[in-house]
Amino acid sequence: MFKPLPLVSLLHEYRVTPSKSLGQNFLIDEGYLRRIVESASVSSQDEVLEIGAGAGSLTRHLAQSAAHVTAIELDQALFPLLRVVLKDFKNVRLIQGDIMKKSPEELVSASGYKVVANIPYYLTSNLIRRLLEAPWKPSMLALTIQREVAERVCEAEGEMSLLSLSVQLYGKPGIALHIPAGAFYPVSNVDSALLLVDVYADARIPADYRDVFFKLAKAAFSQKRKMLRNALVAAPGINKDTVNKILEDAGIDPCRRAQTLTLQEWSTLSEIYEKHRLPILYN
Repeated sequence: MFKPLPLVSLLHEYRVTPSKSLGQNFLIDEGYLRRIVESASVSSQDEVLEIGAGAGSLTRHLAQSAAHVTAIELDQALFPLLRVVLKDFKNVRLIQGDIMKKSPEELVSASGYKVVANIPYYLTSNLIRRLLEAPWKPSMLALTIQREVAERVCEAEGEMSLLSLSVQLYGKPGIALHIPAGAFYPVSNVDSALLLVDVYADARIPADYRDVFFKLAKAAFSQKRKMLRNALVAAPGINKDTVNKILEDAGIDPCRRAQTLTLQEWSTLSEIYEKHRLPILYN
């Protein structure tokens, strides 16, 4: 067990001011740091990719349990502090960079690694897709995100958002624990949750139709209060007759709304659209 990291004094010593634009609210509660590692079942057999090392508070807990940790951090100003905090851990590799510009193959040794990340909402869907469509996929994601967002990710089929669809396409999500705003420095504006995603061996929509799925779903959810026949007609290059025909072929009532479709229905719809090669998908 570690002594609490004197984060505030370290930030002062290294003249680091948490950046609002980078969403820098550092988790400092040792109890929650331990519980994140336990919830992700990190063991001495695991390779871990930590996205957003911050000041190293969680990195050292991961390093104590895992075989190897690659910790990537965007903010170069944190690196002098990180090197001091992690100097005793020989199984940690620090990398400065943007995860959205790096591929897993550059960061880990093979598929089956675990991802631990404290990420802002706007990155959630794009980051998950980037990780899970790479040649080397993780076995699990452990994401500390806004509690409200985590709850949305876990929505049941028939009540799903574009975000929950985008995650459940690749894996089974669940909330492992709730983390109050006061566990962070600076104190966060919202409570957080640890979202675990157990990654499927194969995504629930075949790769051949996945780009089609994302384009269709984005079009439909952009006007989610409208019936599907009207939401999809609003997209470029599609007329009402074509939409009705494709929905009929898929066995989907054109009066339904985007959030009521299951992933299987989206898969069927995407396959039929792909076969018809409609202009919306290729503009």
